[in-house]
Amino acid sequence: MNRGASGYAYFDQPFACLAHRGGYVTASGDEGRENSLYAFAKAVEFGYRYLETDVHVTADGRLIAFHDTVLDRVTDAHGRISELPFDAVREARIDGRDPIPTLDEVLESFPDTRINIDIKAPGAIEPLAQALRHHHAERRVCVASFSGSRLGRFRRITRGAVATSAPTPTVAWSAFVPQLPRWINTPGQAFQVPFAQQVAGRTIRVVNRRLMQVARARDMRVHVWTINDADQMHRLIDLGVDGLITDRIDVLKQVAQEHGLWDR
Repeated sequence: MNRGASGYAYFDQPFACLAHRGGYVTASGDEGRENSLYAFAKAVEFGYRYLETDVHVTADGRLIAFHDTVLDRVTDAHGRISELPFDAVREARIDGRDPIPTLDEVLESFPDTRINIDIKAPGAIEPLAQALRHHHAERRVCVASFSGSRLGRFRRITRGAVATSAPTPTVAWSAFVPQLPRWINTPGQAFQVPFAQQVAGRTIRVVNRRLMQVARARDMRVHVWTINDADQMHRLIDLGVDGLITDRIDVLKQVAQEHGLWDR
């Protein structure tokens, strides 16, 4: 039987403010420094207890905290991460300044944070499970992925010790086909979804009152990404969502304070 969110320490806050890739877009103009230790530290300085990142694995099996499959977009280097040794990846600089951190470094540098981790490559599944065991970090992590098969494999390896989200396509179809939640037993403790999603060529609003009802009935949490507009943050909080993922850590902090949800 699927264990509910209330059985996991990761969800011990009534509302989660999550810093997307470290919440790199702030008033200080750090737009280019996503997924760097600098960005994560900035979010923690702002008072964030929840960080969000992604993981890939290098050709020689090292697990890194990075979003893209290639280095090209945000670093001064080029190449596909899965085809490069760690030493080559380590030479790259995010925004020309910051080295790409390993997940080990993130877990060690911020031991008091909750971390949401998106598995971006199938080769990262087992290294991630090993890293969480090594750092005794199972209770402070939630693992997500667009791939249901990746999440299923991760759940089998970790035997339910780590909180996970439902795969995003499943949630989108739940919004598109009203009867779908009755037909599937959605594994996981959270719906971590965009406000809207393209389904069968149509833009479907994913976050609605019906999704909230399904989440409450199944003891699941609803986290919405990536929300950077203050007005939309207010509307989603009024709807009753359990967390927001944002680049604008300054804006979300102010909104959460206005709703009495910033308990730090």
